[in-house]
Amino acid sequence: MRRERQGLSIVVPLVLVIAGGGLVLTLGGCLVPQTASEPARTYRLTLDHNRAVRVPAVDAPILLVATPQAEPGYDTTKMVYVKRPHEVEYYAVNQWAEQPTRMFGSLLIQSLQATGSWRAVVPWPSAIHGDLRLDSYGFAIQQEFTQDPSVARVRVRAQLVDVKESKILGTRSFERVEPAPTQDAYGGVVAANRAVAALLDDVASWLSTCLQRSPTCGR
Repeated sequence: MRRERQGLSIVVPLVLVIAGGGLVLTLGGCLVPQTASEPARTYRLTLDHNRAVRVPAVDAPILLVATPQAEPGYDTTKMVYVKRPHEVEYYAVNQWAEQPTRMFGSLLIQSLQATGSWRAVVPWPSAIHGDLRLDSYGFAIQQEFTQDPSVARVRVRAQLVDVKESKILGTRSFERVEPAPTQDAYGGVVAANRAVAALLDDVASWLSTCLQRSPTCGR
């Protein structure tokens, strides 16, 4: 009996130690700070609504605008940033509301219609027979941390085609860079919107020279 009691007396403390250890581990686990996942933030490309809108002439041509094509690696709603050349990275919780090419295409149509140079600016493909078609490809938008402050860079290559003659009238590359007001994703968005607005003005000016059949249209 003594041996059994001694054995029991040895077992009980061990159980308590093990249980106590488990309790300590459990309490310790409760004390580990729990970090909640950061909610996703979604951004848009927009234009200043105070821009002047001109009324087009009755005999103005109709422009068809094809959906812009993205540069490889940029056909996503993920926001791209660059810390060193040739390498693209994506923000984890910051994203575009839609693929930037689609937002850019909508803004392109909106801004060109406001110039008054076109009787109508229509997304292509369309049942409407246009006079000219604007193709754009290699579209990319990124925030670059290779300098301080960071900058937003937007680039695209555009091509104007005479639909009736199936002839390329001109091709040109466009690029705009704007400094970010803050060193974060939102600062990149603000800078990107400024860069897109300036780039759209550049495209509109170039198309104006093409309508005038200027030799600079092809350069």
